[in-house]
Amino acid sequence: MSESAQPATPVTFPPAFLWGAATSAYQIEGAVREGGRTPSIWDTFSHTPGKTAGGEHGDIAVDHYHRYREDVALMAELGLSAYRFSVSWSRVQPTGRGPAVQVGLDFYRRLVDELLEHGIKPAVTLYHWDLPQELEDAGGWPERDTALRFGEYAQIVGEALGDRVEQWITLNEPWCSAFLGYGSGVHAPGRTDPEASLRAAHHLNLAHGLGTSALRSVMPARNSVALSLNSSVVRPLSPQDPADLAAVRKIDDLANGVFHGPILHGTYPDSLFAATELITDWSYVLDGDLPAINQPLDALGLNYYTPALVSSAEADPSGPRADGHGASDHSPWPGADDVAFHQTPGERTEMGWTIDPTGLHELIMRYTREAPGLPLYITENGAAYDDKPDPDGRVHDPERIAYLQKHLAAVRRSITDGADVRGYYLWSLMDNFEWAYGYEKRFGAVYVDYATLARTPKSSALWYGEAARTGTLPPVEAE
Repeated sequence: MSESAQPATPVTFPPAFLWGAATSAYQIEGAVREGGRTPSIWDTFSHTPGKTAGGEHGDIAVDHYHRYREDVALMAELGLSAYRFSVSWSRVQPTGRGPAVQVGLDFYRRLVDELLEHGIKPAVTLYHWDLPQELEDAGGWPERDTALRFGEYAQIVGEALGDRVEQWITLNEPWCSAFLGYGSGVHAPGRTDPEASLRAAHHLNLAHGLGTSALRSVMPARNSVALSLNSSVVRPLSPQDPADLAAVRKIDDLANGVFHGPILHGTYPDSLFAATELITDWSYVLDGDLPAINQPLDALGLNYYTPALVSSAEADPSGPRADGHGASDHSPWPGADDVAFHQTPGERTEMGWTIDPTGLHELIMRYTREAPGLPLYITENGAAYDDKPDPDGRVHDPERIAYLQKHLAAVRRSITDGADVRGYYLWSLMDNFEWAYGYEKRFGAVYVDYATLARTPKSSALWYGEAARTGTLPPVEAE
């Protein structure tokens, strides 16, 4: 069956499959100065002129900090069985050091209790890009000390919530933290240093390992520890061209191998070292680091939106311009100036990303081979569209429904093909602050009127809710 076709028979998922939605702290919470919270790198970045669309920021965002009960009730009404959220490091450990601020932890305790009371399984992400600014001032992720501080922070949150939260994710998309934050500069903290981006990648890996050990030292053995990777599906422009295949390998190392190599296999790819030898000597990888990083995982989260299409090219130090990761004079791909990115053909979302559910199936099956026996979760998948209420106040988004149907069908096909996929988290529960894009891009299944902060479930939320309640994908109405 083609993923673009309407299934002839109902697409039904295993009974224990988790149907969730995902958010992150800085994108939804607001209340940035309440309860002792101090600025994160995203507070600083978004208040720096020219860094975000319209100079927008997350000071209020969608005010989830004060409206979480309303939001949890909405999740329950839709029929979701799981909710993935992140903890703001600055809210619970304001400077990134020292004891926790209990009022900050209390917010997350209340949120977890509210979810459990509504029968929704919480999944906690410890780090979704919002490093405390004081740690960045001390050097940020390129410095080893930040990884050590993360281990202490993980223990604090694990002690506070580990008795009630069973699913844990150490890091969300460390590729973005390292290479968009320190390479291209389109994400906070906005630095543009190729060597710093590679140092950051290693110390994020080390943070994952130390955080995993810290969580397991204070939590019940039943709890699951994972991380979420935005692993790229990298395809060659010309599959028969050895130079294009070499370009695929280079980008695959920088997008995927730099993280799953040490995390899953305890080593970095030799080809990564060779490609970046003019940028760094990797001397910051110390004895004992790789075993510390290579902690056994209980699950792996995969975030997927669109594949990448690459070819070899004449070396261009100004970097690629069609990789889908924002405009910058600096490349997020250190050592890959001789690789060109191409726009993949097909229908696109408002982000300009091609809709290709075959990439999700390919990604799942890759990690089924890469880490046999490791349970997988799709921890992010979704689409941005230009959603607007109709005259009756309803928000109809048939494009998103079609997107979800195709990608969930790809997940089900992966399960049929032998993958152990145990859940899907729609990105995102509701419209929110979309990083450097400000409030321009709406990924939510729930529409947010930013003037009033009123929430309105879109038709996609109702469709997804029916899938969650029945375990079967509802039909997609023809337009």
